[in-house]
Amino acid sequence: MLLPYYLGCPSWSENAWRDYFYPQDARPAEFLTLYSQVFNAVEGNTTFYASPAASTVQRWAETMPEHFRFTAKFPGDISHNGDLREQLTAAETFLQLLRPLGERVSPVWLQLSKSFTPQRLPELAGFIDGLQRPLAVEVRHREFFAKGDSERMLNRLLRDRGVERICLDPRALFSCTSTDPAVLDAQNKKPNVATRPAAFTQCPQVRFIGHPHLEANDPFLAPWVEKIAQWIEEGRTPYIFLHTADNLLAAKLAQRFHTHLMLRLPGLSPLPELYREPAAEQLGLL
Repeated sequence: MLLPYYLGCPSWSENAWRDYFYPQDARPAEFLTLYSQVFNAVEGNTTFYASPAASTVQRWAETMPEHFRFTAKFPGDISHNGDLREQLTAAETFLQLLRPLGERVSPVWLQLSKSFTPQRLPELAGFIDGLQRPLAVEVRHREFFAKGDSERMLNRLLRDRGVERICLDPRALFSCTSTDPAVLDAQNKKPNVATRPAAFTQCPQVRFIGHPHLEANDPFLAPWVEKIAQWIEEGRTPYIFLHTADNLLAAKLAQRFHTHLMLRLPGLSPLPELYREPAAEQLGLL
């Protein structure tokens, strides 16, 4: 199914989704096929931690529909390991590994650490200029969210080169008071930064980190429903990825977002349903 925007989750390989999203009898080997029947994008978190095997990439290429988008992240060894300009050869090697996916890898994501300061912006410029690929960049240093010269320099650098600034929205997560270890772990690891909706290209990029109670996300989703709808109406093709603390409800949160967006954009098609309730046991006659 073709949508006017890209919608997805951080991954497709969640066994717990058989409780509400995948058929109960689905095998893990089927998850990507099933996922791509509902969502048209996935956030490539796995590649940040390790490059996949060539055989895995080939299997993905044979499974993902042509219209699907896989926003692969550069491995942390590239994005978090010294001068970015010295990582260009490694970056090209990584991109060659993903070549079987073709246009489905677009844009590639560069997630920078909070130690990447404004003084290192020349590195970022050199990295972008050396790659000449559709890119999106996520920054985490506080100065890039202070509405000062550093943020203006970053935005100008990205806009001038046609690179998107990824918007991370963790407000729903940090609105939660919980003793749940998964929530506490997410609050410890995710940056609590200001939200910066940006549309420097035709494809704005949004990461929404949700509250563990789905209904509590609605006030935080509402502005994104409006923003995504506006971008679509402007002729853009936005991407939005929905997370929860442990991602066990990420698919349900993404479905919820799309349901809200259908109310804002009449005529938007509903998402397909995969889940089937387990068959009830029939009582034998005594």
